[in-house]
Amino acid sequence: MTIIDNRKAFHDYFIEDKYEAGLVLEGWEVKGIRAGRANIKESYVVIRGAEIFIVGMHITPLESASTHIHPDPTRTRKLLLHSEQIDKLIGKVERAGYALVPLDLHYVKGRVKVSVGLAKGKKQFDKRESEKERDWEREKARLVRTKA
Repeated sequence: MTIIDNRKAFHDYFIEDKYEAGLVLEGWEVKGIRAGRANIKESYVVIRGAEIFIVGMHITPLESASTHIHPDPTRTRKLLLHSEQIDKLIGKVERAGYALVPLDLHYVKGRVKVSVGLAKGKKQFDKRESEKERDWEREKARLVRTKA
């Protein structure tokens, strides 16, 4: 079940491959995500050493979640992947010029996961071309609907 989508990622990047990663979260963060108070639109994924982190993901804390913790809504959170996957991603990002982009937050067996996309950036003319294709598909569907 999807919690939040990052539609901007599909607009700005060609998504080559997808990986599912776990998140290291605190209790108030899980409560905020379950309440739908998360935003991944401006976030990105970085590699530090042999670990992968998500930076800029904003989770608004609930007022009733905790009284003794002072939450940081945009703290850097660690992503959990297998070491083989991390090694493959490090090689692609450093050598081939790819970027790691968070695509969505979703639940798997009650746990919060994030889909990370291995992406190449789109140029401005690529964005216009994909917009034209989307409009043409919409127009074709409209024409077929009216004739039937």
